[in-house]
Amino acid sequence: MMARKKIIMNVEKTDTGFSAYALDYPIFTTAQSIPELINSAYESTEFYFEDKNVKVEPNDIRFEIDFKQFFKYYKVLNAKFLAEKIGMNATLLSQYVSGTKKPSQKQTEKILDGIHQIGQELSGINLLQTA
Repeated sequence: MMARKKIIMNVEKTDTGFSAYALDYPIFTTAQSIPELINSAYESTEFYFEDKNVKVEPNDIRFEIDFKQFFKYYKVLNAKFLAEKIGMNATLLSQYVSGTKKPSQKQTEKILDGIHQIGQELSGINLLQTA
């Protein structure tokens, strides 16, 4: 029976796209977009473990990105709008985004819940064609 591993990959924005590296293994990759990076990270992880009798499924890899990197990539998300949406002080969220302050676990979860809520709202919208 093959062992299973859970992998945490840190994601960073680079001048040419993105990079991801595993915290506990010598696994790293780069790509021009987030979807490409996820695929490449999975392939790199499979390659690293292929002769170690370890099975890694896509959902075994967790991607983590800090606030500054996240908002740098997802420019469509406005920090002020998000702060209003989740009932947080906009200046405080701005400090989290810039890295001058570090949010607590509770604040991080509140922000992430707000981001997920916006994502769900957007996924349920259909735009009408206008003449």
